Amino acid sequence: MAKSRYVLFLQSSSELYGSGKIILQVLGIYRNEGLIPVVVLTGPGPLVGELESEGFIVRIQNLGILRRKYVNPTGLLNRLSKNLNAYRFLDELHHEFGFELVYSNTLAVIVGAYWAKRNCLPHIWHIHEILPGPAPLVKLLAKMLDSSTSSPIVVSNAVSNHWKSKLKLAKPEVIHNGIPYDEFLIAYPNAKSEIGLPVDKLIITMIGRINPGKGQLFFLEIARTIFKTYPQCHFVLVGDPFPGYEHIQEEIRTIIEKKELKEKVTDLGFRTDVPKVLAASDIFVLPSILPDSFPTVILEAMAAGKPVVATRSGGAAEMVLDGETGFLIPIGDVDKGVRTLSKLIENEALRLALGKAGRTRVLKEYSLEAFEEKIKRHLWQHLKRN
Repeated sequence: MAKSRYVLFLQSSSELYGSGKIILQVLGIYRNEGLIPVVVLTGPGPLVGELESEGFIVRIQNLGILRRKYVNPTGLLNRLSKNLNAYRFLDELHHEFGFELVYSNTLAVIVGAYWAKRNCLPHIWHIHEILPGPAPLVKLLAKMLDSSTSSPIVVSNAVSNHWKSKLKLAKPEVIHNGIPYDEFLIAYPNAKSEIGLPVDKLIITMIGRINPGKGQLFFLEIARTIFKTYPQCHFVLVGDPFPGYEHIQEEIRTIIEKKELKEKVTDLGFRTDVPKVLAASDIFVLPSILPDSFPTVILEAMAAGKPVVATRSGGAAEMVLDGETGFLIPIGDVDKGVRTLSKLIENEALRLALGKAGRTRVLKEYSLEAFEEKIKRHLWQHLKRN
């Protein structure tokens, strides 16, 4: 009888945003290859139920996730303590399962790199981040990559270019995200009314986790100007905050209340029915103001046949063909954002043509099948087959 082969997966978040959706695909690929994933999540959240319903082994343990807010003396001491506890937890888990490989999803999870190296196990780091700073943190992560991970996965050429110059030994491999698109190909003819959006308005939607880089406030600035000329529009926000960024959510709510946007902007918060939200939308906007590595939501919007307006921020510039599947605008440029949206608001034929081209592009260039093949090939470069 063949021996069970266990792989340790360390996930930075229990939410079902980009990295959570991608780890679901990777876990399925590994299981189909005959491996048994054991997933450690840093806390409760929607991803837990999703994994358990799929029959995956799940454990909850604070992994000492590293975020910008901890890059200070007090925060680093806190993270050190959490990582030491996580390290001991992984020792106990290893005694139970006997892992052959460690897979860390996002650079926010750092304990896996140390633990895998100390236990002489191959380590895969799936990098979703472009980190402009702080410099000491970038230097530390680059050093950890070089010492623990021979071939990290990076989600875009933008991410690869960012880290290549900082690495001496590790060789990043670009594997663009791929997800199941079937739900996004459905029309959902009554989506607006079912979600509670005005059926007589042109819907302009942004979907993204609330944090300093996603650009929700930039989105609202554009909305305020658009309404002066195009009262037929209605703007929609989808997403909840990362822990620690609740103050941004409060600022968003204050702006909507005080800037006479209350009847013109709907904040839907976190949603599990993103395909239906996109079906209800006429235009999709991702106004990131910090480098965004390879936003999965753009793939979803393109699959839903929506024209995409995105900032030239990281991977979006690879995904959106300017003038063919949508438009790219400079970060923070409200005037350019307004002019670009105006073209789409005034021209339904253009919206439909760009949306159709985007759907064709995503199904051809970013297919789930291509993602699966690349992940499988990468896996067996690090692990011997039985």
